[in-house]
Amino acid sequence: MIASAKKKDLEKQGYRLVGEHSAIKVCLWTKKSLREQGMCYKQRFYGINSHRCVQMTPSLPNCTLRCTWCWRDIEHTTPGWIGKADPPEKIIDECIMQHTKYLQGFGGNAKTSQKKYAEAKEPLHFAISLAGEPTLYPKLPELINELKKRKITSFLVTNGTCPEMLERLKASPPTQLYLTLPAPNEETFKKVCSPLIKDGWKRILESLNMMRQLKKKTRTTVRLTVAKGVNMILAHEYAELIKAAEPMFVEVKAYMHVGYSKQRLGVEAMPLHNEIKEFAMQIARHIGYKLVDEQPISRVVLLMKKDSKNRKIKF
Repeated sequence: MIASAKKKDLEKQGYRLVGEHSAIKVCLWTKKSLREQGMCYKQRFYGINSHRCVQMTPSLPNCTLRCTWCWRDIEHTTPGWIGKADPPEKIIDECIMQHTKYLQGFGGNAKTSQKKYAEAKEPLHFAISLAGEPTLYPKLPELINELKKRKITSFLVTNGTCPEMLERLKASPPTQLYLTLPAPNEETFKKVCSPLIKDGWKRILESLNMMRQLKKKTRTTVRLTVAKGVNMILAHEYAELIKAAEPMFVEVKAYMHVGYSKQRLGVEAMPLHNEIKEFAMQIARHIGYKLVDEQPISRVVLLMKKDSKNRKIKF
């Protein structure tokens, strides 16, 4: 499903390909955590272990959107599934193998925590969010169920354009479901996301309603990745959309000027943390949520109706 020339380019970027359509890429925060240099905001907010997290995708070449701020190479994505789907067991086994193989060099690094390095060989978390749209993978419910069998948590990130898969996930919910809300209205959505499908906005609205139905089955999060001069506008309209989903969490995060996004946006599009915080507070006032945590280095804040010990995942 991925051309050989593209495979070489991805490997240079740090991706490790798995099967026909999946991949891992070791997160910067995994590396930092192993060297005791900090942790991912997901560890701060939700209690996961950054050094035991596999960042992966089961749908590398497929996505329904081409969002302006995306740090991936979006020019080669396709909106539909082509070919056979690899079995979930194979994807998980090979993702863990490639992930731990990549980390081998840390074992001989004097700055590495040897305790964390030993633990990193047995991952506890799968962040299903690396690239592409994971809900296009037709065996996603089976993948999540297999992770559960192995006592591995799943953080699934979707752009919301595949509500039919969210319907299937009612019976196989991930540990935490993220829906990235890309715009406050359809006009902005079409302008900044260049959708490859005709009814993308309608599908996102369906997924927001679906999220409300899923909130009793899993932890739900609406996430905004916002860029100045692009989609960091109309906080009250974002708020009305978020109300439809009634999520447990709302994350507001800054666009980061990295990767391929630098070909589309200037560094001035990257909000400062105080700007993210103010924009988040505008949304919070409209939906009755409070700012309960933040990580300035990642330029992200967390909103909840009420802070709770339950936001930390128990293992």
